[in-house]
Amino acid sequence: AFFWLVSLLLASLIWFVSVHLSDREDAKLQYGLLIFGAAVSVLLQEAFRFAYFKLLKKADEGLATISEDGRSPISLRQMAYVSGLSFGIISGVFSVINVLADSVGPGIVGIHGDSPYYFITSAFLTMALVLLHTFWGVIFFDACEKRRYWCLGLVVASHLLTSGLTFLNPWYEASLVPIFIITLCMGLWAFVTAGGSFRNVLKCLSC
Repeated sequence: AFFWLVSLLLASLIWFVSVHLSDREDAKLQYGLLIFGAAVSVLLQEAFRFAYFKLLKKADEGLATISEDGRSPISLRQMAYVSGLSFGIISGVFSVINVLADSVGPGIVGIHGDSPYYFITSAFLTMALVLLHTFWGVIFFDACEKRRYWCLGLVVASHLLTSGLTFLNPWYEASLVPIFIITLCMGLWAFVTAGGSFRNVLKCLSC
């Protein structure tokens, strides 16, 4: 979570400086800078995810050195899951905190003709982001370990696409549906990456 917060801080600084160095009266330029800031934020998040992977690898080697059997007590898959979940939770907190603050009032959602589904849609988007970060963490760590660079590229591309789709709001059908399709695809990919199979699901259900 700390790594994600540092990436957000750096992205915010870059966006803040860009806005103050540009023409603040130009609405199109400011909207373009907002998209630029979101893209920079995504790239920095993935860069810090990679930095965290390298840090955990060093820690894993140290744990293996001092253990009795020469093996680390924590597997890479466990670290990937915890890392992704941490990224997702802190990302979800930041995604929804301003929405919750606005929900206190004053006013009523949709009173000026805006969508009355703003809060429920924000909740579903936040849920999708938490799940996506967890899935991305599992896939990303496995790709780094096995040097599958095309997998890394797909993770970054899907993250950029998900972030970009949110700019379609308040046209929620155009953003929410594709994001949940991406979430489902990434979830299946992470499940297979973690060693899951249909046979394992049946065993789990039979228990």
